[in-house]
Amino acid sequence: MDTWIWIVIIAAIVIVVALIAWAATRKRRTDQLRERFGPEYDRTLSHDGSRREGESELRDRMERHDALNIQPLNPDTAERYRQEWRDVQAKFVDAPEDSLRRADGLITEVMQRRGYPMSDFEQRSADLSVDHGQTVQDYRAAHAVSMQSSRGQATTEDLRTAMVRYRSLFDEMVGAGEGSSISTGEVNA
Repeated sequence: MDTWIWIVIIAAIVIVVALIAWAATRKRRTDQLRERFGPEYDRTLSHDGSRREGESELRDRMERHDALNIQPLNPDTAERYRQEWRDVQAKFVDAPEDSLRRADGLITEVMQRRGYPMSDFEQRSADLSVDHGQTVQDYRAAHAVSMQSSRGQATTEDLRTAMVRYRSLFDEMVGAGEGSSISTGEVNA
């Protein structure tokens, strides 16, 4: 066989190997983003219109998040927040709108204390999605009900569901703690 045929064969093999390596790397990055962001991965891709743009947005979120100084709460502060949550939850039966408003404020306060920027809701949600990809959907849904409630457009069932959703994020942000009465079940009525 001529030398040029060997060169073409070797070049073709190199190209095929490079394409396989590129595809495997891309799949691994996609799998890592899916695992880290959970349902937020699909939400972002559908919002941004393409996988490339959506994944770029998620990587940008990770870079922004890495630049933040997110800190866990110290045990005393965490316990104080857990007690405040129990108080908010206990008042739900008598004043559901007020309880939901207080829950929204408490979540915001915890996020701020931990180091999340509070510029606007969408940016806060994006920053939160990096570490809490599973519960950021709950946060968005609960916040939407909170906004509806402020306009008098939420039912008591909407408010109850929003409280449960806020609690899922609260538990992740603060932790249920030993002996805490916070559970992932329904709001006690």
